[in-house]
Amino acid sequence: MANIKHKPSKYMLNLLHVLPPFVEGEEENNLINTLVEINPGTINKYEFITETGTLKLDRVGYSSLAYNFAYWAIPCTWDEDDDMLDVVIPLVTEPFVPGSLVELRVIGVIKFIDGGEVDDKIVAVVNDDKRQDHITHMDQLGDHWKKETEHYLNMYKHLKKPWTCEVKWFFGVEEALKTIEECKERYEKEYLPKFED
Repeated sequence: MANIKHKPSKYMLNLLHVLPPFVEGEEENNLINTLVEINPGTINKYEFITETGTLKLDRVGYSSLAYNFAYWAIPCTWDEDDDMLDVVIPLVTEPFVPGSLVELRVIGVIKFIDGGEVDDKIVAVVNDDKRQDHITHMDQLGDHWKKETEHYLNMYKHLKKPWTCEVKWFFGVEEALKTIEECKERYEKEYLPKFED
């Protein structure tokens, strides 16, 4: 049910390090496991503490510019900004419960620079929402969604750190899957060795 290959335990599992990035048996359908951090319409930036899996308020945004999408983390991935690979989800039908596990279908990737670091954003839709069954590529979201998202990502830190964020480009599913695989390999090489036995 929850894609976890562990026997029942009396201890809390850290899903960030237990779940695989792709839903088992559904990789060919581009389905990924994700954990909810943020719903659209807020200026609060919540983030998982990687070591514990606890959701923490990282900061309150410096401006009134609110997220126009939900925000997620992909387990067992590691991006070049020393954090789990991010996912943005457009077209949210109903707010999600923060910290919950959701299966998403990958439809693209936003290549993004934040403070000089690569901080890419996978774009995905909820797999179990019939309103989104027809969406298989980011281009189906329309040009305005891309413009609005580019504006948000370029400007959301502007009052704190002017001109430090930049959307480089929007790419399709193939580049998104390549990015996930790269971040999965980086997690195995760079993050897993930090685990205590």
